[in-house]
Amino acid sequence: MTSPSIRLPRTVIVLGCVSLLNDAASEMITPLLPIFLTATLGAGPAIVGLVEGVAELTASFLKLAAGSLADRGFGAKRLVLGGYGIANLARPAIGFALGWPFVLLLRFCDRIGKGIRTAPREALIAGAAGPSIRGRAFGFHSAMDNAGAVIGPLVAFFLLGAGVPLARVFLWSVVPGVLVMLLLVFGVPKAAPVEKKVAPPKVPFRSLDLRLRALILASGVLALAAVPEVFVVLWARQSGLPLAWVPLVWAAASFGKMLVSYPAGKLSDSLGRLPLLVSGWGLRVVALLALATVPASGVLVWVLFVGYSATLALTEPVERSLVGDVAPPAQRGTAYGLYHLASGALVLPGAVLFGLIWERFGSAAAFAMAALVTAVAAIGMAAVARGAVARG
Repeated sequence: MTSPSIRLPRTVIVLGCVSLLNDAASEMITPLLPIFLTATLGAGPAIVGLVEGVAELTASFLKLAAGSLADRGFGAKRLVLGGYGIANLARPAIGFALGWPFVLLLRFCDRIGKGIRTAPREALIAGAAGPSIRGRAFGFHSAMDNAGAVIGPLVAFFLLGAGVPLARVFLWSVVPGVLVMLLLVFGVPKAAPVEKKVAPPKVPFRSLDLRLRALILASGVLALAAVPEVFVVLWARQSGLPLAWVPLVWAAASFGKMLVSYPAGKLSDSLGRLPLLVSGWGLRVVALLALATVPASGVLVWVLFVGYSATLALTEPVERSLVGDVAPPAQRGTAYGLYHLASGALVLPGAVLFGLIWERFGSAAAFAMAALVTAVAAIGMAAVARGAVARG
C-alpha cells in the first residue's frame, strides 16, 4: 500500500485531471488544424508555421508575466482559472473562421490563455510536491495531459466518421472545456502553498543556479529547432496517410507520450535529471534524422510519428522538475516563466524557417536541419550542467 508520505497531493491530482479534460478539448482541434489551414483555407506550410509560431511566442511572454504575478501574491488559482477560461472560449470559435488570418487571431487568443495559466500552474505543482516526488508529480501531470491528447483525437475521429463537418468538430470542443472550468472552481484548494502575500526580491539571471541557466539557454536554442507536431501531420499526409486516420495517429502519438511521461519523471527522481535529459534529447535527434531520411509508408509512418512524439515526452517532465529543484521557492513562478519564455521565444522564427525550408528544399532538409541544431543545443546543455554539478 502507498505510504501517505509519497502519495501525490490533491493539488497535483486535480490539476492533472484538469489537463486531461483541457487537452481532450484542445487535441480535438490541433491535429486537424494544419489540414484545415492547407486544404480548406488554402494556406501553405509557411503559414502553418506562422500560426503555430505566433501562438507559442505569445504564450511564452505571458508565462513570464503570469509567473511573476503569482510570486507577488496575485493568486495562482485565479491566474490558472482565467487562463483556462480564455482558451476554452477562443478554441471552439476556430470553427467559424473564414480565412487563415482568423485562425491566427483565435490561436493567438488560445495561447494567451495558455500563457496566463502555465507558470502559475507549474509553481502550484512544484510547491505541492517535495523534491523526492517532484519528478513523479510532473510525470503524472504530463501523463494526464497526454491521456487527454489521446481522448480528443479519438472523439474527433468518431465525429468525422459520423459525417460531422471539419469545422463543426471544433465547436464540439466546448463540452470538455466546460468541465475544465467546473473542476477548477470546485476542485483546486483555495489556499495554495506557493502563493505569497509580499513581493519577492528580484533575482538577477546571473545569480540563478548554473544548471537552471543552462537549461533556460538550451531551451531557447532547442526552440529554434523545434518541429511542431503539426508539421509531422503534414509529413504523414505527404507519406500517404489518409485524412480520416490523422486523428488516430495523433492519438497513438499521445498514447506513446502518456506511457513515457510518468516513468521518465519517476526515473529522474532516482537516477538524476541530467541523464534523462541527455538521453531524451539524443533520442530526439535520432527521430528527426529518421523523419529526414527514412522512406516511410504504411505502418512505418505510425512508428516514426509515435517515436518522435515519445522523445518529446521523455524530457518534458524532467525539465520542469529541474526548474522546481533549483529555483528559489519564492521565485518559482518567475523561474518557470523564464524557462517557458526561453523555450518559446524562438519558436516563431524557428517554425517559419522550418516551413520555408520545407517549401524550398523539401521536408527532408527541414528535418535534417532541426536534428543538427537540436544536437548542438543538447551537447551544450550537458557540458554546462555537468560543470555545475562538479562545482556543487
